[in-house]
Amino acid sequence: MSQAFYQHLQSELDGIRAAGLYKAERILTTPQGAVVKTSEGREVINLCANNYLGLSSHPAVIEAAHEALRTHGFGLSSVRFICGTQDLHKTLEQRIARFVGCEDAILYAAAFDANGGLFEPLLGEQDAIISDALNHASIIDGIRLCKAQRYRYEHNNLADLERCLQEARAKGARHTLVFTDGVFSMDGTIAQLDKIRALCDQYDALLGVDECHASGFMGKTGRGTTEHCGVFGKIDIVTGTFGKALGGASGGFTAARREVIELLRQRSRPYLFSNTLAPSIAGASLAVLDLLEGSTALRDKLEANTAYFREAIQAAGFEIKPGTHPIVPIMVYDAVKAQELSKRILELGIYAVGFFFPVVPKGQARIRVQVSAVHEREHLEKAVAAFTQAGRELGLVK
Repeated sequence: MSQAFYQHLQSELDGIRAAGLYKAERILTTPQGAVVKTSEGREVINLCANNYLGLSSHPAVIEAAHEALRTHGFGLSSVRFICGTQDLHKTLEQRIARFVGCEDAILYAAAFDANGGLFEPLLGEQDAIISDALNHASIIDGIRLCKAQRYRYEHNNLADLERCLQEARAKGARHTLVFTDGVFSMDGTIAQLDKIRALCDQYDALLGVDECHASGFMGKTGRGTTEHCGVFGKIDIVTGTFGKALGGASGGFTAARREVIELLRQRSRPYLFSNTLAPSIAGASLAVLDLLEGSTALRDKLEANTAYFREAIQAAGFEIKPGTHPIVPIMVYDAVKAQELSKRILELGIYAVGFFFPVVPKGQARIRVQVSAVHEREHLEKAVAAFTQAGRELGLVK
């Protein structure tokens, strides 16, 4: 065994700690909710989960998971094309495709796999992919696996996107795909999908959108960024997750025209070589769609909670990224200060994590707060009070 290799790894870890960039895990002993309990036995208000609609411990969702376990078992022990496809999976594919405004859909074990297995089967050396500079890591990794020409435009910058479209056309790209997050997870900014769609039409390009931080609550009926921007049903490819607003467990999907989905079933490696999505997750996800198609009450409450928190935290003196999304980045800029703030508010009963390089660019450290429909006003008021106290103690606000 090479001791030099392990010494090298330890040196890397020591360097991460010394730079104040080490990411420690906090252990929870309860289901996800507005209030959770840590392994130390403390109850804290949770402001850092992707549980936007509070459905990860909703009784109807849990019961649907139990029922799927009873009727369809714990797992399939197989990939889809061998003997791993159940009626639950086909039904969920039809339902999620309809929900996001597409013709068909394909399920993956994780949303990371949906993006990782998307580009290589569809595009080759003669084609071009144009990606927003702040796209999620799964999109970046998926594009790296593809042999298409690669272009990157400045974040949400339509003029720079058009430059890339012009360059791809000038170089004779056969097919061009523009791909963007619908909502960007570190900033909560929303892609200008209506304007991007118009540019894509002008240059005969396809448009793909990752809706992981949008499906279920963005738009008047929760259909996502596409509905919010007025282009529902006009996007070529939509990827998303069941691990955030749509239940909070795991699993992902790609939705598109029938031809796209059929080719992914034939060639997408994460689909062909990974075990099938667990039946319990499929069954629970169907219950989630039932809830969301039946009422907008949860997304409406989330919208109200978000508006309140954004206004209150700014009134307390903190700088936040502007917007309307329940991702609320509280800017600290210094990685060590972000961790100190996170530690202090935890002592005050608020669980929210500091984000810093390499998750965000150097000098852009922040606390990323995520508001949920499961939060009541008293939870948010206590959170603002804790941030205010900790911010004053650390010299971040007056």
